[in-house]
Amino acid sequence: MTKSTAVCLLAAGKGTRMRSDLPKVLHKIADLPMLGHALNSAKGCAPSRAVIVTGHQAERVADAATKLSPDAVCVVQEPQHGTGHAVLQAKEALAGFDGDVFVLFADTPLIRPETLVAMAEARNTGAAVVVLGFEAAEPGGYGRLIEGADGLDKIVEAKDASPDELAVTLCNSGVMCVDSITLFKLLDRVTNDNANGEYYLTDIVGLARGDGLPCAVVRCDEEETLGVNSRVDLAAGEAAFQQRARTAAMVAGVTLTAPETVSFSHDTVLGQDVIVEPNVVFGPGVTVESGATIRAFSHLEGCSVASGAIIGPYARLRPGADIGPSARIGNFVEVKNATFAAGAKANHLSYIGDATVGAKANIGAGTITCNYDGYLKHRTEIGADAFIGSNTALVAPVSVGSRATVAAGSVIVEKVGDDDLALARGRQVNKSGLAARLRQALAESKEKLKDS
Repeated sequence: MTKSTAVCLLAAGKGTRMRSDLPKVLHKIADLPMLGHALNSAKGCAPSRAVIVTGHQAERVADAATKLSPDAVCVVQEPQHGTGHAVLQAKEALAGFDGDVFVLFADTPLIRPETLVAMAEARNTGAAVVVLGFEAAEPGGYGRLIEGADGLDKIVEAKDASPDELAVTLCNSGVMCVDSITLFKLLDRVTNDNANGEYYLTDIVGLARGDGLPCAVVRCDEEETLGVNSRVDLAAGEAAFQQRARTAAMVAGVTLTAPETVSFSHDTVLGQDVIVEPNVVFGPGVTVESGATIRAFSHLEGCSVASGAIIGPYARLRPGADIGPSARIGNFVEVKNATFAAGAKANHLSYIGDATVGAKANIGAGTITCNYDGYLKHRTEIGADAFIGSNTALVAPVSVGSRATVAAGSVIVEKVGDDDLALARGRQVNKSGLAARLRQALAESKEKLKDS
């Protein structure tokens, strides 16, 4: 891509059919607002400028946009008079820019970056206006792209199309690439002489052809052009993203034993030879290195898992969990803001939060780190090769030294030194025959209650 590029991202719509107080473009697919997906798509054209056109709840959308893309410029379309009018709001922000402008839509989150590269290449071959089209299984109310011998002739809205034009299945996605000077010259001539009284971006194709400028179509899969206007569409977008992510993972060398049951986040990173069993959920910010295994029904978020580690089944890794090489986090174990060094393991029914677990340490079933005193969080330090017996409560801040052993059922509130044995539980006392006498007394009390 040799020319400078800019992106004009349309994000002004209210999204009435979403039936939500949240702006439509901030609804999430794979844990990322659709606005973020559109910005990620835009990376395919390597833009030097990004202008986001807001409208409904403009401040809220702009705040999210600047967090997602700090260099983006937000402008407001108010009132909203169509897509052509929306793009015109970016004219001042793009003043002095000499290059190609990609017009994208924040509620169309599945455009592939490589598709925009193909559009840029079409511009480089001489087309003044490049439109992204798709072959629709059910063209319905989509605008039709009518091609001639030398490229795209016109865009015809379905309600204005002739029977022959309605038979065309090549449809308009709305996405365009136009050089900036031509774009705004054409938009300045677009009128609102139509039933809706709006200024349509699509009208620039007819104007360009009238000026003798060539126009072209780049095709993509219909799935890429999915526009999200309702919760049903949002679910369809999520399903499409997940299928794409699963396929990409398997192509890259990840084993998914039941792909359709695994959910990815937009930023999930899995190394080669990772094995993921059924019904695993990856939240945002997860990295799993080569050779690790994520067993069934586990939930991971904001964590890293090193090579050879085994997680689950039924494990939960919360933000800040850092699981080292060949470590084991077993069934019904929750880890939060804690580091497990190489070979450390917590195999059953434990909570380890705000802690450091040394290499090859063994955490027994039912162990908890008591990390919160009602006001502040405190850390637990467990040394290498330490053994923590079952049903131990480690009351932070506290440390257990290397090679130390903590007896089962202990409540540890003081430092345990290296190689120490810590016992912190009441002494066992057996009362001979007392259980039988107790049962008899209870039975007699029960009978008295029945008779009363």
